[in-house]
Amino acid sequence: MATSLVTTTATAVPGTPVPSTAAGRSRTALPLTLGIIGVLLLAAASMFVGVSDVTLPKLIAGDTNAWDILLISRVPRTIAVILAGMALAVAGLIMQQMARNRFVEPSMVGTVESAMLGILAVTIFLPATPVLGKMGVAAVAALVGTWIFLTIISRLPTRNTLLVPLVGIMLGGVISAITTFFAYRYDLLQTLNTWMIGDFSGVLRGRYELLWIVAALTLIGYLAADRFTVAGMGADFTTNLGLNYRTIMRLGMSIVALITAVVVVTVGAIPFLGLVVPNLVSLIFGDNLRKAVPWTAVFGAGIVLVCDIISRTIRYPYEVPVSMVMGVIGASFFLVMLIRQRAKNRL
Repeated sequence: MATSLVTTTATAVPGTPVPSTAAGRSRTALPLTLGIIGVLLLAAASMFVGVSDVTLPKLIAGDTNAWDILLISRVPRTIAVILAGMALAVAGLIMQQMARNRFVEPSMVGTVESAMLGILAVTIFLPATPVLGKMGVAAVAALVGTWIFLTIISRLPTRNTLLVPLVGIMLGGVISAITTFFAYRYDLLQTLNTWMIGDFSGVLRGRYELLWIVAALTLIGYLAADRFTVAGMGADFTTNLGLNYRTIMRLGMSIVALITAVVVVTVGAIPFLGLVVPNLVSLIFGDNLRKAVPWTAVFGAGIVLVCDIISRTIRYPYEVPVSMVMGVIGASFFLVMLIRQRAKNRL
């Protein structure tokens, strides 16, 4: 199809000049380019933050130890932060479109908890399974958890804005309780904590490369953005446009499940990121999903980079998990959203 699936129709006013498409793209591309440059500057700053003495003068002087730390630890860590941040943010955006609710994201609907349950099951019954195998099982478990959530909310008597996230939190709590019980039963609570807490301190060269998969999944999410926008308007509307609603939903669930599984297996869970970033992007740039996906990726990478820098400096020379910093920021933002929604409902 030469035309977009979703278009905005405007009434032309005689004598009013219509802006060219090229000019519109230029106005959109410039701020996005500046955003990307900002993320790259944060990434550059991140590589010089830490206990080990890595400075620009030492690198220029050819200090072997400084170069080893930079290439083995700092560069892989920064790349992992960027990839995880942009992918989780886009996964949250897709989740909100599928659930048709701005108050949900993978860590609030049982997706992350289901992925951890899948990894725990593999660890108990097939401990020699390679990382790719664990990721595959985690993805399937996350897919099942997401499907259960979407099935439950589709059968609710009312689609109250605040009821949907509460259902997701309760479902995630049930799955988390089951996971914790079996982890306690098999003496794997400490292992479970490594997946529950998002932390980039253990990222080294050779231990983060799976995250390149989420970069490809983020690209797929961008290419299918128009279809997710249509699916977010309901099954009837999607079918009337000649699209297969179930196929689009399966694609969305698969992207969310795979991103969640890869990130949890590699660095652990990072809460609220998929909730905060899409809502910030929506407040600033509106609800055009095609336009929102690149900005969501940029904001996601930037916010996690900031949280990672804070985690390494707030108790210097010690380090706190990124998930703790993101949890404080995300929970505060979520509470503000709830208060605003309640105030809006009173009007």
